[in-house]
Amino acid sequence: MAQTKIQAKMTDAQCAKFSRTLSMADRSGRLLETLDELEMRVEALREAASAMEQERECILEMIQSIQNGQEMRNICAGEREELDLTANRLMGRTLSVEISVGTIRNPQQEDALNKATAIIDEMVKKLLDDMECGRQRLLALHAACVTEAPPCPIDQKFQAIVISCALEDQKKIKRRLETLLRNVENADKNIKIMDHQKLEQPKANGC
Repeated sequence: MAQTKIQAKMTDAQCAKFSRTLSMADRSGRLLETLDELEMRVEALREAASAMEQERECILEMIQSIQNGQEMRNICAGEREELDLTANRLMGRTLSVEISVGTIRNPQQEDALNKATAIIDEMVKKLLDDMECGRQRLLALHAACVTEAPPCPIDQKFQAIVISCALEDQKKIKRRLETLLRNVENADKNIKIMDHQKLEQPKANGC
């Protein structure tokens, strides 16, 4: 009789243990599903923030383009002053929007990003000193960031550094170089227009 009771208790204990293990597995599975859903939301959040960051950069670039564009120079001083005040107001409001998407990097990626940034900063200084030489250097750096075959020489050293960067940093480096290229092209156009106007001015005055 006693033996029967002992066996019954052991059986009950085993059943309870087995049932508890299944319950823990269920809870673990539900938690894992929740974390998977949260991971998708986190990635969607980062993508949305990154898109907003790019939109902010685009707006700032467009405002600067308007302020420095030829059309702004072709209007009278009074209207130009009013438009410039509006542009500055929009610039200030845009800059007041702060968006930051952090990138997780290992030490090697951190070092590669610092090297890439230093090279670009040095190239920008060269642009200010020698526009044409700096432009060629800029094209070579940009060529190192594109997948298709570029129509200009590639800076192999810079390419190796960029490849060592985190993927998000690679995209940001490429975007920065593309923005610089557009600024250089716009500056070159403005210089040519202003120089052309200077040459044509005597004819307009009948000289």
